[in-house]
Amino acid sequence: MERPYLNQELRRLVAKRADYLCEYCLIAEHDTILGCAIDHVISIKHGGSSNIDNLAYCCVYCNRFKGSDIGSIILGKKEFYRFYHPRWDNWGEHFKLNDSTIEPLTNIGQVTARILGFNDRPRLLERQLLIDKRKYPSPSAIRRMNT
Repeated sequence: MERPYLNQELRRLVAKRADYLCEYCLIAEHDTILGCAIDHVISIKHGGSSNIDNLAYCCVYCNRFKGSDIGSIILGKKEFYRFYHPRWDNWGEHFKLNDSTIEPLTNIGQVTARILGFNDRPRLLERQLLIDKRKYPSPSAIRRMNT
């Protein structure tokens, strides 16, 4: 499958709309060493498009862990749940920041946090360092958490 071309103007619009934050874990682009990328929230192979409403700005870690997945199974419930979608969902309804941990509040939050590795040890350490330096959450991340 050929990767779609996303021109610089579209990339700039997606980044600006996200206020240069990962739309999943809310880390600021300038606070993560590998920067951010454009993610197809619903991947092309699952019928998603390169329309701006299906594009999210995300850190390299969230992007790498998510890949082309669109959700996961909660084994205890034996049900499939879609991932958090930055255009459809409110971050604060699915997640809560507790110290450096991003706690899931819903089934959607649970599968998203697990697959995207929100609370893997290196990410917790990174987040804690940023919290100690008063860089996380940023003011724009706090707005996303509360709206």
